[in-house]
Amino acid sequence: TPTCMKLRAFLLCTGWSQSAARVQRGQTNTIAVFCSHIYKKNHDVTKTWKGKTEQLLRVDDHDFTMRPAFGGPAIPVGVDVQVESLDSISEVDMDFTMTLYLRHYWKDERLSFPSTTNKSMTFDGRLVKKIWVPDVFFVHSKRSFIHDTTTDNIMLRVFPDGHVLYSMRITVTAMCNMDFSRFPLDSQTCSLELESYAYTDEDLMLYWKNGNESLKTDEKISLSQFLIQKFHTTSRLAFYSSTGWYNRLYINFTLRRHIFFFLLQTYFPATLMVMLSWVSFWIDRRAVPARVSLGITTVLTMSTIITGVNASMPRVSYIKAVDIYLWVSFVFVFLSVLEYAAVNYLTTVQERKERKLRERFPCTCGIPHAKTMMLDGNYSESDANSLAGYTRNQMVPEEEKQEKMVVHLTMSNESNSSRKRGLKGHVGLRIIQNTHAIDKYSRLIFPGTYIFFNLIYWSVFS
Repeated sequence: TPTCMKLRAFLLCTGWSQSAARVQRGQTNTIAVFCSHIYKKNHDVTKTWKGKTEQLLRVDDHDFTMRPAFGGPAIPVGVDVQVESLDSISEVDMDFTMTLYLRHYWKDERLSFPSTTNKSMTFDGRLVKKIWVPDVFFVHSKRSFIHDTTTDNIMLRVFPDGHVLYSMRITVTAMCNMDFSRFPLDSQTCSLELESYAYTDEDLMLYWKNGNESLKTDEKISLSQFLIQKFHTTSRLAFYSSTGWYNRLYINFTLRRHIFFFLLQTYFPATLMVMLSWVSFWIDRRAVPARVSLGITTVLTMSTIITGVNASMPRVSYIKAVDIYLWVSFVFVFLSVLEYAAVNYLTTVQERKERKLRERFPCTCGIPHAKTMMLDGNYSESDANSLAGYTRNQMVPEEEKQEKMVVHLTMSNESNSSRKRGLKGHVGLRIIQNTHAIDKYSRLIFPGTYIFFNLIYWSVFS
């Protein structure tokens, strides 16, 4: 055998002449036994010889530029996928990135080899360039690559009967058509599509090797913004007008967005800004700087929130759910500013009327011993005590009563003690509060309407 011949040459080259002479004189029994032991230990010699892979698989004897059984029926190629990770989901680019193990199964009788143990032979990516492999590509992919650390992550396993397993570790970024009409209360369904590039369904038949069991996922797969609900597989034919029909395999997965992040970053701040705008309804309508600055602050804050949300979203031409909430909240804040503008305008109009009435009735004459004191809400006890002898005046104009704090004090001509009792018990104090009716109605209408809007919104989009 070749091993025995090598052993004889080794003994001759090392100068062991005596041992070599014994071998030459016919003492070959020991070498024969040694060689027989080596053969029994490695009885599948095809797996022990180095440099004989091409001869063993007869790679040079066949034309591997053509598919197996060329000219015959379509060759079936089974596919299974193990998803290692779902790396990212981008709403702006409308794509996703996935790392997976892609495996192909087919039979090529040109690669069959003799083996007494029916064991397979495993190779790396160097042999892939010398044989035929399926030309599967990812439809609608933007970027993809085969991992090459520390070497190309490619495995080729050939069985004695010609069955082949071809496995690769790939990261692919593919397009995902997303619908943001319910964002951020939405669910997205994305697909990774596999298809042969050159071979139609008449030459190559792609199929899921084990049906729905052909897709396996790692239990630790998770995303920060999404809940992965399910993975499933489908297949159908794809038609191209210039080339024909192709088998296409789909890896479908459904994602549901986590809402808590957007509640904290978008919905709660917008709601607080709307509630803050209602504070102006309880501020004195004459405090112009306070109410104007509060209104402008809430309007600018709402504009900032809307801009921040749209900056992280694609520029779609339809309205999203978050847009409805933010813009309705913005309208409420803006209406609170307009409400004060209306209050301020009506107050100015009423003050003009009062000035005209004071010019028309400069004094309240005609009734003896009767006077009226007009106060703007502040008076001291000395002022009240100095009103002894004054009676209620009925000639104060009605418009003036609605706007000023008209204090009517009636005193009798009784004794000093009775005057004091009259000041405490019989003093008629009539105060028309310095608040416009619009503010009173706004305190109820604005919160009630906003609560009703929230009930409708969350019942529709939840």
